[in-house]
Amino acid sequence: MKPDIAIVLGSGLGPLAESVEILREVPFADAGLPASTVPGHAGKFVLGTLDGVPLWLMKGRVHLYEGHAPDAATSGIRWLAEQGVRNVMLTNAAGTLNPDFAPGTWMMLSDHLNLTGTSPLKGADFIDLSVAYDAAWRQEFRSAAAARGMTLHEGVYAGLRGPQYETPAEVRMLRSLGADAVGMSTVLETIQARALGLRVAGFSCLTNWAAGISATPLDHHEVLATGKQAADAMIGLLKSVIAGA
Repeated sequence: MKPDIAIVLGSGLGPLAESVEILREVPFADAGLPASTVPGHAGKFVLGTLDGVPLWLMKGRVHLYEGHAPDAATSGIRWLAEQGVRNVMLTNAAGTLNPDFAPGTWMMLSDHLNLTGTSPLKGADFIDLSVAYDAAWRQEFRSAAAARGMTLHEGVYAGLRGPQYETPAEVRMLRSLGADAVGMSTVLETIQARALGLRVAGFSCLTNWAAGISATPLDHHEVLATGKQAADAMIGLLKSVIAGA
């Protein structure tokens, strides 16, 4: 079995894997990848089927803020490409900066801001990121969400290094730059995937208001809990699009 589709599961989104009929599991260490140290990131690849469609799941990821270099943080994408994957769906948990995008809903990435200060590419790896997130695929997800009556926002994701959450001043800066959500992953994976010629779609589970928008202190446990609650909507959307792929 050589699936050409993979889904990367971010913080709290592990329940998505419960809809997959598992055929094989590969811990990150067995694939030569660094282990994840963050709660909510299982750190393994899962080969299985979703409604009869074969696919890979990447349960969790490693991050720059864990002390990993950019090439290590994107090693999972390269491993998936080596297995024959040509289409990758990246999911993450993110803080919402847009007052119209409430926590508990999903945002499909239309573009991103790489504010990590680094890149997984080395040397003269010049790639075009004019359409980092495939436009035709986004239309498929947009139509599927509308047919299901699912709220699916679209916007710009700002990727920062972390691990600290942003200050209210930084949130105001990000909003002025045009960002709708902020997180600590995904942008380097997208760059690596596009450099390998993979088609990319990205989705943020909006788990909390960013600092300064709400008076509630930010907490990773809240991120995990909201991600689990919102997982069902994304499971249905992924099923409907993957089944028609």
